[in-house]
Amino acid sequence: MSSEQNATQSLDPLVTDPGVYRVLLENDRVRVLEFLDAPGDTTNPHEHPDSVMITLSAYARRFSFEGREVDVELPAGETAWLPAQEHAGVNIGTTPTHAIFVELKEQAVRAPDPSLHPLGPAPRPLIGIPLSDASSDEEKAWGFA
Repeated sequence: MSSEQNATQSLDPLVTDPGVYRVLLENDRVRVLEFLDAPGDTTNPHEHPDSVMITLSAYARRFSFEGREVDVELPAGETAWLPAQEHAGVNIGTTPTHAIFVELKEQAVRAPDPSLHPLGPAPRPLIGIPLSDASSDEEKAWGFA
């Protein structure tokens, strides 16, 4: 195994944080992970390929990478795009973090400028129709609810 493969494997969340990630499904196109932690829990630095994230509980987390930090609060039932990234995290809320990640196995497109390194889920674009009646004020203001 090459040193690049060893480095990538060591950043696999199943290796860095086996107590909070588990595989639900894996094939040649995707890997589906479940993530479950408690308030105050931290994760070690790890990476995710391009993924779709589905939140099963409302939670608050702090993501960090090379001195940058981003705090994120997400409601239960949110579906978000998670661009390929490396980060560590901490549950800064009062509830468990419970989410599903559908990781894509195709090669991700990475930003050439390290200052553009994503942290956490991408902002939800204001297009389409909300999936539930619990629409946010922002969605209502834009006429999507």
